[in-house]
Amino acid sequence: MAEDLVFMMGKFAARIPSDRSYVESHLWLQRHGDAFRVGFTSYSVRLLQDVYFLNWSIDAQTRVRKKQELGEIESSKALSTLYAARNGIVGEFNPELLNDPSAINTDNYGNGWLYEFSTDEPLLTAEEYLQVLENGWEETQRMIKGQINE
Repeated sequence: MAEDLVFMMGKFAARIPSDRSYVESHLWLQRHGDAFRVGFTSYSVRLLQDVYFLNWSIDAQTRVRKKQELGEIESSKALSTLYAARNGIVGEFNPELLNDPSAINTDNYGNGWLYEFSTDEPLLTAEEYLQVLENGWEETQRMIKGQINE
């Protein structure tokens, strides 16, 4: 099995497991039966910080289009809308997270998965996702520091 990749966010190492696929919106997808399980990457968990509320605005087994709103997540940093990363079908939601989303913070690549998803659209490899992070890191740092001029 290939080793995990690592992206350095300053002093913080964001792990990128090579046993799954990714999308540009900082989600991982790992094959689970006939679908994928979807979760937040270490990069997105680090930016969100402590997640304490998760709410879905769609039902399980809903066909969605890319960038369609799926729900909201609240963390110590912000209230954020969750969007579909690709066209597909959102299957079952992780029932463990509905009452206590803390597994997103502590086990984002395991029990902190969000939902199951079916798609036939192309996904990124771990190496391609690492390149997305490297290409966008400078802009992300400016955003974090509130230095983006609009």
